[in-house]
Amino acid sequence: MIFELSEDLVFPNPAHAEEDGLLAVGGDLSVERLLLAYSHGIFPWFNDDTPILWYAPHERFVLFPDEIKISKSMKQVLKRQEFQISLNKAFADVITACATINRDGQDGTWITTDMQAAYIKLHEKGYAHAVEVWKDEKLVGGLYGVLINGVFCGESMFARVSNASKMALIWLCQNLELKLIDCQVHTAHLESMGARMIDRESYLKILQS
Repeated sequence: MIFELSEDLVFPNPAHAEEDGLLAVGGDLSVERLLLAYSHGIFPWFNDDTPILWYAPHERFVLFPDEIKISKSMKQVLKRQEFQISLNKAFADVITACATINRDGQDGTWITTDMQAAYIKLHEKGYAHAVEVWKDEKLVGGLYGVLINGVFCGESMFARVSNASKMALIWLCQNLELKLIDCQVHTAHLESMGARMIDRESYLKILQS
């Protein structure tokens, strides 16, 4: 059953989500509603031509920081120190890059103008964070997400040069004390780096502990 949200700051139980994870429709992207959603394992995912859609997948694709796999070639990249990393130095630039970069097999973006504005507000309130990857003083990669109870809910990443997004993820695992990174959507790229599926109940137990 898909629930229609009202102006009240409340979400239905995530256990009522459809098979594809769709739980509710409507509402807004206020800081308060977004924080309530993330704290219950719910996140928005929609396009410009649809209303706001809220998802609570039955399984979560996650990465435990101590399980990250670093390939031999990537270890050489780390050793050469060819990238510089920063945290929250250019949040708006990272989210803009994630929204506009061309991706194979993807037409358009779900990171709408409204979504960008909402997450910039979350960042200004201290809840959304970006890892930036630089080379020759140019922003070449990065990722951003929402930090709730020690769980980093990853929203998107980008790379303009090889290995830049991998660098951001490795830095995130090695430099922030996180219980879990929620990758949301399965990709072969993230699976090769150690991400795996867990059931929603296990995810919520970690999130709400």
